Amino acid sequence: MELEQTPDNRLSVVLIALLKGVVYRDDQQAVWQDLLKLQTATRDYVTMLGLELKLFEEDGYAWLAQLKPVDENSPGLPKLVTRRPLSYAVSLLLALLRKRLLAFDTMGNDTRLVLSFEEIQQDMQSFLPMGSNEAKLIDQLQTHINKVVELGFLKKLKPAFEGAPQSYEVRRIIAGFIDSQWLDQLQARLAEYQAYAEDNH
Repeated sequence: MELEQTPDNRLSVVLIALLKGVVYRDDQQAVWQDLLKLQTATRDYVTMLGLELKLFEEDGYAWLAQLKPVDENSPGLPKLVTRRPLSYAVSLLLALLRKRLLAFDTMGNDTRLVLSFEEIQQDMQSFLPMGSNEAKLIDQLQTHINKVVELGFLKKLKPAFEGAPQSYEVRRIIAGFIDSQWLDQLQARLAEYQAYAEDNH
């Protein structure tokens, strides 16, 4: 016997989805619609947990972030959202993808930025230490890309036909995580990455 979807039930489904991770409009359309309808109740509930709702309706994604304490000297609530340190290569890849998306939007193109594995490889190769074993480098790059897919900033797309090159969609949520202050430091970061690569050639 199925339970009737009452407003309380729908709110529970929305909250559970958000607590699990990012909610995308394209992936969870029913949850997304309920989130929009129950936005005020959702914000009120998560605030009690020391969280805030980050909702980007136009781009179609939402997630929960830890609220900063009003008093920095107060202990605050235990953190529900954990921060995971990223490796040099994954941080670099995120920087390059954000730069790509910024250029893409400036040109007024379609809403979806899709990159092939080869395009990502070309962007990365100037900044990573090069070695003689190309196959190993490709395997390492694939590992970095898989990590970014796992983080939700890239979406692996189904090949158009058998044997077609693998391509990825750059998910717009990357713009929500990499803010303007981070972008202001982008060129300095890339210069550091390039110097690191040159020192390790």
